[in-house]
Formats: sequence, C-alpha cells, structure tokens
Amino acid sequence: MSNRPLTIEELRDSISSELEGNPPLWITRRPGKYSVNVYINNAMILLEQSNFQSKLKVNGDTMTQVLHIINEVLEPVRSNSAESPIYNPNAFQFLNQSENLNLGDHRVRTFRQRIVIEKKEAIFKAEGRFTFFIPVDEGFKPEPRPQKIDQLVIDGHVLPNEVLFTAPTPDKVPYPTLVFNDNLRVVVSFLKSQNKVYVQSDTLVGDTTHQAGVVLAEIVKANIPVRNGVVHLIQRPLMVVDSTVKDFLEEKEDGPVYKFYETIRDFGDDIMSSINHLTDVTLFAPSNDALDEPGVKQMLQDKKRIKEILKLHYVKERLTLEKIKDKSVSQVPTAADKKKLYFNVVQGPRENQTVTVEGGGVNATIITPNIAATNGIIHIIDRVLGVPYTTVLDKLRTDPMLNSTYLLGQRRGFNDQLNDTTKRFTYFAPLDYAWKEASNNYPSTTKKLFMPEYSYHTKQILERHLVIADQAFTMAKLREISNDTLFLPAARDILKLRVKEYGESYTLEWEGKRIRVVRPDVECTNGIIHVISAVFLKDSDVRVTGGASLATLAPHLIMILIAKWHL
Repeated sequence: MSNRPLTIEELRDSISSELEGNPPLWITRRPGKYSVNVYINNAMILLEQSNFQSKLKVNGDTMTQVLHIINEVLEPVRSNSAESPIYNPNAFQFLNQSENLNLGDHRVRTFRQRIVIEKKEAIFKAEGRFTFFIPVDEGFKPEPRPQKIDQLVIDGHVLPNEVLFTAPTPDKVPYPTLVFNDNLRVVVSFLKSQNKVYVQSDTLVGDTTHQAGVVLAEIVKANIPVRNGVVHLIQRPLMVVDSTVKDFLEEKEDGPVYKFYETIRDFGDDIMSSINHLTDVTLFAPSNDALDEPGVKQMLQDKKRIKEILKLHYVKERLTLEKIKDKSVSQVPTAADKKKLYFNVVQGPRENQTVTVEGGGVNATIITPNIAATNGIIHIIDRVLGVPYTTVLDKLRTDPMLNSTYLLGQRRGFNDQLNDTTKRFTYFAPLDYAWKEASNNYPSTTKKLFMPEYSYHTKQILERHLVIADQAFTMAKLREISNDTLFLPAARDILKLRVKEYGESYTLEWEGKRIRVVRPDVECTNGIIHVISAVFLKDSDVRVTGGASLATLAPHLIMILIAKWHL
C-alpha cells in the first residue's frame, strides 16, 4: 500500500510503501504480447482489473483511492527478532542483520566477511538502483573457495542501475556488472528451467586470476527488496572457476543436468573417470528435459548402446561457443569410435545466432554455452545426441545442408515414402554443394533437373540414391559386408557401390568416381542418411541437345501408346 493514489500510467521507477520505514516498491515495465506489462516488485499488475478509482471523504476532505490487482503477495524484509527490528534496510544492513531475518536455512556470513576484508561495504550501502547476488554459505565449498572472493569478484555480483526481479526479467539477456572494462568484463543473465531460476555470470574478457567463461548458480531465495534495489540469494559464487567438469555435474542433486550425470553414473562405467582425467574436454550435456523424452527413456534399456551414446557427448579439446561461431571448427571427433560432431550456426532475424550440434543424426541446440571448468567447458544442449526422434523425411526437411535434395524430392511425391516408419531406408543424400558441383560438371543436365517439367527424371535419379531393405545400413555395416562390389536394392534398379575406409572416413566408388561420405550414419527413426559429396549422376541421364534421348522421350511415348490403345 502507498500513500499516493497513482494510476498505472502515473507510476514511475518506484513508490514509497506505507510499511514502517517506508520501503520502496520497485516498478518494472516490460513489453507483453498485447500491451506493456507492469510489475510491482515481482508481482504483475492485472491490467484489466486495475486502475479502479474511488473517492472517499475523511474529516470533510475528499480523498482519491486507486486499486490495482496483482498476481502475487508482496513480501517485505521481516525480522524474526523483537529485540532487533529492521525496517527498510539497504543491502549492507541486510547482510549485517541476516541472522535476524527470515531467510529459512540460508546463511550469508562468508560473503559478508569477504566484503569487509576487501573493504567493499560502500557498494552495498550506496543509494540508487542495484541488483545484488549474494552467495549462501553452503556454496563456499571446497575450502579454498572463500579466498578467491577478491574485490573484482565482489563487484561481479552487483548490477548497477538495474533492479531486476525474476518474473519480469527476460531470459538470457546480459547485463553489465560493476566489472566491465577493457581488462576484465563480466555480464550476468537469468535463465529459467524446470521451475527453477538460475543466474549465470559470463566473464567475456578474463585475466590471469579470473578465467573467461560462464559460472551457473541457482537462485535459492529470490526477490528480497531492499532500499537500494533487490537481493537474490544464490547457491554458489559467480565468476569463480574452481570445479572440474565432473564436479559441475555432481554439484547439485536437482541441478540443470543432473539426470545426465545419473545416466553416466549408472550406465557409463569408466566414462566419468575418463572425463575427469582429461586436461582439455568439452562436454555437451543434455538438459533434464531432454532426458525425459520418451525415446530416450526407451533407449536407457539398451545398456550397450547407451555407453556409445554417452561417448558421443564429449570431445578431447576445449571448444568455446565463439570458436564454433567463428567457423574455425565445423566438425570434431568424439570419444565414440569413428563418430563426429557437426556444427551449424544459424543467423536469426535480429542478427542473433543459434548454434546447433549434430551427433548420430540428432540436431541439438546449445541453450547454455561456455560453462567454465578447470579442465574444460560444458555446453548444455536441448536433446540427447544419438537418439533419433525424426523420420528420414523430417531430417531432410530440417537439415540446412540438404535443402536441394529435399526440394527436388518434393517433386512427384518422392519424399512422401520417407515418412513411412514400417520401412527401413538407407539414403545416400547429396549435400547442397554436391548439386552445385553437378551443375559445373553437367550444366545442361543439372539445369533441367531443377525444372518442373523434368521432375520425372529428377525422381529417377533420386531413386538411385535410396536403398529400401529390411534393415538400414551404417557405413561400418556396408564396409563389413563388401568384399568387393556391393549390390544394393535401390528404389530404382540395383545400386552398385564399393566402400573404402580411410582412417575415420569413408569413400564410395560409383561408376568410376570417388565420392566422399561427408556425414555418415545420420540416424533416423526409420532409417539412416549418409550425406555424400557428389550426386550419382551421369551425363546420359537427361539429354538436352537437339535430339531428345530415349530417357527423355520414354514417358511421352508410353502416354502416346496408351492413347492409341484406347482409340
């Protein structure tokens, strides 16, 4: 309650409440779907039920009242000690009196001590608008961690000129901390996942004692209003990188990737030990939501397969998101035998970039990148790699490297069969670059293939690439069964191939040509795609010279004969 009758339009950055000490109520405006949403602290004003005004006579004077309906109760800072009441504290008074406040089981003595030792009290006493992140005592283990809380780390826990409550603050929007200069640059953003709210510090520019990268901490008690802003109690300090990849996975039983850790622990045998002994490792850790997918739960029944799938999630080098975005790396071998990860950077409509990683045919998006560890980096992804969830058709439709193959397959309904889950397909799919190369080698032929009137021939050529059998063939399987030449039951005639293996790569020999398998074993729910570097195309497939070839005339001749028969 405030002593000023203000409509929504009249609300500014804050208003004084009527509670003893007159603590401020902080106002936040955020764009909504249909209008601007307005928040009082963490509570949203229900616009359609607000701005109700009435007049009231008190001692002969007419007073105006304004009523706003909000979606949650406003909670002030409360003392649990009658001897030490506290009204409208600033952030430092909050820290000093924390033992007398209603904070549940949380204690903040360690961080307060570091603030005093480093002589940083002034920041927490300053008037103005701030967001303070205070680590609880439980987060200062192992023992050396408190000593790493220096002046710059303390500054990295404070956002100036921003009062950010969790409900109105958008996800993944970086806000500069007090540490933001040429020598050391740290931003903080919020992240919501599975009914939890996390804060992450991202040290964009580090130094010898402050490692670059992300530190993720759960907000264990949020939205505590103080006179100079808002306080959030967090599970561990930001900016401090002193945990291994294994430590991060084990840190919290309900952490953002704990289900993935449980899977490694229960089925991975020595995988965790292998990761822990690496000095440079990048782990692509599926989120808890990803492990809840039905297909993944079914896969967990196959212990032999799951071990290979887990190995698909880490590589033996440090790969930051920036390194992937710079396209200095597009593919990298994993710990799984002859399995690679492939990266793609998608440009968004607002110049934002989304980075995807493909492993075993599954495309996952990196949703929380660059979590720093002493021996590597963790990227949280939104799917489990190697567990297919799309048909061959869906994979073609969404794969950025196979646009031409998909679009050509839309002609004459060729693609329709690829959604049939009762069949097993092995599809040698040319990547987009392969079609461009074909246009250089066979310019007239390829040009015609992209013309609707030649869709009959296009379909025939694609059928040459598609094997339909009682099983889908991995490249390893094809290599195993091919002593010399393979004869595979393609949708059109028999596909004759030779498979050669060079190190961790495969090459196909077809009609005297060597064709590289760019991405082998892209697994789907009804088959496997092998992405290849060239089209199974011959110059005689479509003749476009003055005289038409038999292949060109065949369908027309058939139609003429049918017409004559009817006559």
